[in-house]
Amino acid sequence: MSEQDTGTAAAKKERSTAAKWSRRGFIGAGVLAGGALLIGVGVRPGNPVGKLKATVAGGAGEELVNSWVKIGADNIVTAIIPHCEMGQGAHSVLAQMLADELDADWAKVEVMQAPADGSYIVSDTARMFVAPFTMNAADWIEPTWDGLFTQIGRLADAMITGGSSSIRTTGQYQMRIAGAAARKMLIGAAADEWGVPASEITTRDSTLIHSGSGKSAPYSDFAAAAADQPMDSSPALKDPKDYRLMGKSKRRTDIPAKVMGKADFGIDANIPGVELADLSYAAVRRPPVPGTEVTSMDAEAAKGMPGVQQILNMGSFIAVVADGYWNAQQALNTITAQYSASESPIKTTADQFAAFRDAIDAAGDDGGEQAASKGDAASAFADAATKLEAEYSAPFLAHAPMEPVNCTAWVRDTDDGAKCDIWTSTQVPLMARSAAAGALGMNDEDITVHHPFLGGAFGRRLENDYVTMAARVAKATGYPIKMIWSREEDTQKALYRPADVSRFKGGLDAGGRLVAYNNIFTQRHDPAEASVPGIYEIANTSVRVAEAPLHLPFSAWRSVDHSQQGFFIESFIDEAAIAAGADPLEYRLNMLGANTARHKGVLKKVAEMSNWSAPRGEGIGLGVAIVESFGTVGAEVIEVDMNSGRPKMLNVWAAMDAGYVMNPDGFRNQIEGGIVFGLTAAMYGEIELEDGAVKQSNFHDYQMLRMDETPAIEVAIINSGTVPVGGAGEPGTPPAAPALANAIFAASGKRLRDMPFAKQFA
Repeated sequence: MSEQDTGTAAAKKERSTAAKWSRRGFIGAGVLAGGALLIGVGVRPGNPVGKLKATVAGGAGEELVNSWVKIGADNIVTAIIPHCEMGQGAHSVLAQMLADELDADWAKVEVMQAPADGSYIVSDTARMFVAPFTMNAADWIEPTWDGLFTQIGRLADAMITGGSSSIRTTGQYQMRIAGAAARKMLIGAAADEWGVPASEITTRDSTLIHSGSGKSAPYSDFAAAAADQPMDSSPALKDPKDYRLMGKSKRRTDIPAKVMGKADFGIDANIPGVELADLSYAAVRRPPVPGTEVTSMDAEAAKGMPGVQQILNMGSFIAVVADGYWNAQQALNTITAQYSASESPIKTTADQFAAFRDAIDAAGDDGGEQAASKGDAASAFADAATKLEAEYSAPFLAHAPMEPVNCTAWVRDTDDGAKCDIWTSTQVPLMARSAAAGALGMNDEDITVHHPFLGGAFGRRLENDYVTMAARVAKATGYPIKMIWSREEDTQKALYRPADVSRFKGGLDAGGRLVAYNNIFTQRHDPAEASVPGIYEIANTSVRVAEAPLHLPFSAWRSVDHSQQGFFIESFIDEAAIAAGADPLEYRLNMLGANTARHKGVLKKVAEMSNWSAPRGEGIGLGVAIVESFGTVGAEVIEVDMNSGRPKMLNVWAAMDAGYVMNPDGFRNQIEGGIVFGLTAAMYGEIELEDGAVKQSNFHDYQMLRMDETPAIEVAIINSGTVPVGGAGEPGTPPAAPALANAIFAASGKRLRDMPFAKQFA
């Protein structure tokens, strides 16, 4: 047993030089070897394909060129997916999009997780968020934009799953193109062999068909010849009327393994060559107050406990390494520690909200940073026939994914120098690699990240605090370790959705129309447009940010700023409707501005679904909210029964317009999950501060919505087809809280402006 301090070594990291490729021209070559056709990105000098050969191609002699799809000798199509699978079904839908353009037999399509070696960055994801105006650029300028964002993506380690972006970026701009290009190559090869025009050959279910001669063959028969065909960097893509797989509820490729208990998650990691019984486990504890360090500890009792191998004071945390997680955690529980003093003046939840309100007060009616401005909101408010003021608050929230935070790390010396392998559930494997490299003072190329399925994330696994901790413990011990955080550790020492306060002043004209809108709040992170009521036609608008300190570290949380701003904005719009004496749904329809056909469509649809205008019984009310987020426009109506004195949610109706939904069943699943997530946050979600530390610790005091509380949910999909594909994972969450608050008001006359709601009915 040992007790030691280990710091984080700083080192200049060398980054691999990866291929440049364009969105339309990224499929640069097809290479045949070992009976497989490999369709991949364009080759550039210095492209590091060596690692990919064994990981992706596998067969002896295969020449791999950063492939997205391979067609094996057994006619199996394998789609290589750069995004992680965390329950959202992205692997399956991305493969579905590729397979449709390829005309593949869905029963013979498999999925492979792309390796995290820098060759599978998702530049279009970064591009969509940084500069969406460049998407679908003209052909002559497309290579310039792609070159720029490929480099940006590479520098940013952009192999990311988040922002509801996988289908609408990688799917639309990479997977579909890869499938269409491969199909054209196969047709060309068959045309040459059969001596017929390529235009006479059709494809279906991974089969080439020439009806004139009666010839047909599986794709695998022409893999070799197809590899010699010229590549079309801009193949024609299918019209929606010709889709065979896209737009259909096809089976998910990840479900069988999960149902049978065979799926591997990060916490299931096994190290090749290391017997499971020989693997060591680490339990960890960080200081309870953010920004503090471990100054001393008393570990005498822990040293003699069963299975304990090492006890480490790592400065920013304590680790106990033992022969099993239970032994490690029990020993850790006996350790007492002292910590450095916090420099933060915020000790309690009240302190945090006081800091928010102080910043807003100091900004006044025209201070702070302008986020959006139109007309003269102050003058319009002064002249308004009806004045309305309101203040809303949202608490800190934890992510609370079901799979505990975990990371397995092995740092060792080899003939080629120091190496590190990481096994973990992560949304950002390349960022995890860089984080581990920085913590260990190693080069990125010496770190290998293995990323299996994720047991939930909701944004939590976009961060790499747990990766660097595991890497440091593995280096300090000298042997492989599996680090697992307790639920208490993750609840109390994680990163959180920011709390916030938002204050409004609104003015209505004599006809009840909202003509002055002055809003100020303190937390603006991502996306920037979340705080702007852009769908509504309000003549005079001022949206401002008054920066205020956050005591807890923050991280992206499902739907990010839309989760707070959706509640703030749609609650205030509802109050404006009530002040105008108008029906809240009709009021929204009348307030919608130009280019809002989709918004009107979802509102009208959800009104129809919920039978909005029908009378309800005593104590029963309906609330509505509409939020556009991640390319999807969503409206939700919630029905609440208040006869018991507490909210009982009866029904939720949601109408969602994502442009075109690639897998309706999967899309509905995501919207339903987002709604439950949002309702949980609205009713119960709250992280409180006590003496500078987080008060909540586990699911007994950080409550989830239970099955018997969950309302019936009905989701309607509108394929407007007028816009690019929208997201699914997050858009269901933002309308949930305001629709619930508005329903509670409709049923009881009680206006809720602060979350969580259940606390106000205790």
